[in-house]
Amino acid sequence: MSDPIRTRHDGGVLEVVIDRPKANAIDLMTSRALGVIFRDFRDDPALRVAIVSGAGEKFFCAGWDLKAAASGDAVDGDYGVGGFGGLQELRDLNKPVISAVNGICCGGGLEIALSTDLILAAEHATFALPEIRSGTVADAASIKLPKRIPYHIAMDMLLTGRWLDVHDAHRWGFVNEVLPAERLMERAWELARLLASGPPLVYAAIKEIVREAEGSTFQTAMNKITKRQFATVDRLYSSEDQLEGARAFAEKRSPIWKGK
Repeated sequence: MSDPIRTRHDGGVLEVVIDRPKANAIDLMTSRALGVIFRDFRDDPALRVAIVSGAGEKFFCAGWDLKAAASGDAVDGDYGVGGFGGLQELRDLNKPVISAVNGICCGGGLEIALSTDLILAAEHATFALPEIRSGTVADAASIKLPKRIPYHIAMDMLLTGRWLDVHDAHRWGFVNEVLPAERLMERAWELARLLASGPPLVYAAIKEIVREAEGSTFQTAMNKITKRQFATVDRLYSSEDQLEGARAFAEKRSPIWKGK
């Protein structure tokens, strides 16, 4: 049996490809493997940006593997570090992650995409939360989707299993760019390399602030920033990169980010 996950890295960018024909669905073993990959990405200072995609041209990811479930994989089983798909519950992931959606993105596959920071999609991509039809709940999507797109559109998807084409997904704001299929991975790598050349400590602070502010008031979050109570903000404000940014601006040159 071939490895269900393929990875490669180049210049600080990690590419993760789910490769489980026919639908790139995820069973417990695959979820645990993804968790290890994304945990190691989080903890490796040489890696700055990740891209996640699916093998083939038809599916990004169809989510939970119902055939595996029928064979004994428990829906509440051990998904591994990071929860289902390795991303949606991974603590302290303070690096940018890009989804390159190359086809059908549904159920848990859509939840994986929603756990990333930027979503690029091919022109033939489609999106849905069909869990309602199999008598279960799209748990992470029920939490995240109404915060990302208009409430009534999110509830339509959750309550009916309605499919959205890529242009509707872009119009409602959870897809950043729509691209010809042949340009998708090229654009994903282009964007990833741009981010990899940026200030990693600033990215870390942005991600922690956005994540933690979601459950607090504006003033509470602002106070934590100004008092350096976020670990990433405290590290940034004490870093060489903070001084480098100011020096580079004053000297009218491009900064050299060291991540320290």
